[in-house]
Amino acid sequence: MDTPTAAPDEKTLALATQLNKETLNPSGQQLEISANRFNSSVARLTSNSIGELQGLVSELQKMQEFLTSEVASVQRQIDSALGGINIIVETIAPWKSIASSQTLPPGTRNVRAGGLAAHIEQRIRVG
Repeated sequence: MDTPTAAPDEKTLALATQLNKETLNPSGQQLEISANRFNSSVARLTSNSIGELQGLVSELQKMQEFLTSEVASVQRQIDSALGGINIIVETIAPWKSIASSQTLPPGTRNVRAGGLAAHIEQRIRVG
């Protein structure tokens, strides 16, 4: 059975025309929705990036604090070592002046008493 089709009324035609126009030419409201979606996407992406950057900054600040404390520790160790070296130099300095004032006559060797070299030299003199 064929039913007769009714001709579209004016309201239906107007609605179809408006939908067609909105699809082809987005209205201000659709543009606003698209802009809001875009803005929210950009906000999400930048918030992730900002969060990551803040995390990196925090990590770098901790590393800087660690390195600063290590530099201070090494500097204290260097100062302590230099202090020890200065004590040794001050202790040895008088010995050097005493040794240089007690020069041996030419042709003699400075031999420690009781050492192997002293024992050998003594055997040479005696024998």
